[in-house]
Amino acid sequence: MLASLRFTVRRRALAAAGTAVALALTLAACGSSDDSSSMPGMDHGTHASASPSASSSMGDTPGMDHMAAGGSGLSDSQDGYRLTSPETALASGNPAAYRFTISGPDGKPVTAFALEQTQRMHFYAIRSDLTGFQHIHPVMSPDGTWTADLAALTPGTWRMFTSFTPDSGSGKGKDLVLSRTVTVPGNVAETPLPAPATTAEADGYTITVKSKPMAGMAHPLTVSVSKDGKPVTDLQPYLDTYAHLTAFHEGDQAFAHLHPTTQVTGNNGGPDLAFHAELPTAGNWRLFLQFQTGGKLHTAGLTLNVG
Repeated sequence: MLASLRFTVRRRALAAAGTAVALALTLAACGSSDDSSSMPGMDHGTHASASPSASSSMGDTPGMDHMAAGGSGLSDSQDGYRLTSPETALASGNPAAYRFTISGPDGKPVTAFALEQTQRMHFYAIRSDLTGFQHIHPVMSPDGTWTADLAALTPGTWRMFTSFTPDSGSGKGKDLVLSRTVTVPGNVAETPLPAPATTAEADGYTITVKSKPMAGMAHPLTVSVSKDGKPVTDLQPYLDTYAHLTAFHEGDQAFAHLHPTTQVTGNNGGPDLAFHAELPTAGNWRLFLQFQTGGKLHTAGLTLNVG
């Protein structure tokens, strides 16, 4: 009986120790999850569209793009790098130029940027109701001033995202996303966010999401492209991938870039496109998928609910 009692005590002690170890590992994992560079670069489009419809230009990634400010891209500074712009308001109804500069920890304009999906800077504009998506590749002058040529904007509050990787200094090789807001004066007509769905239409193409990512977890996501009920297999390479996928969170416009994992093997991409998805927050996300066929860039918008 004494031996049995000793065995019981020892077993309880081991169980308690195991619980303590598991708790410690859990706390350590939580403490390390706030990595602001966990999402490299939302994909980029060379054609901009100010239309709030699902057919406006879109983008997001062979290399999941960057997530700054705790994985949201909602700050104008990170790790000593800062986005500044003289533009606080832009006129509605006409194309507009948004000028900005990225300064480094030394306070000087950054002029050395690494190529990310064939571009040194990816620029995104989206209104507060997640309409009017534009994906642009701006041009930099020798003094480090960038100019993004925007299509006409509708009245409201817009957030301008910059996605880049410094090629020198303390942030060399680090993917960053910084953003600022601008106001477009006029009568604001808010557009309700389309209900969550697994399919969307754009230019006669049907986009279908075949998987459901979970908030705060790395998760594979597959998107399929079809037309007239038939699988599409003639997707052309676009920014070193077959499709670019970008996501914005309803309510705060938090940014996420979903990294494509499908290898490019010529002008025969599709119908299934694989992405590495990391959406940090639960709720509705507005996804914009950009893909190219016959030399034309298409953009499809879809609302995805993430639990």
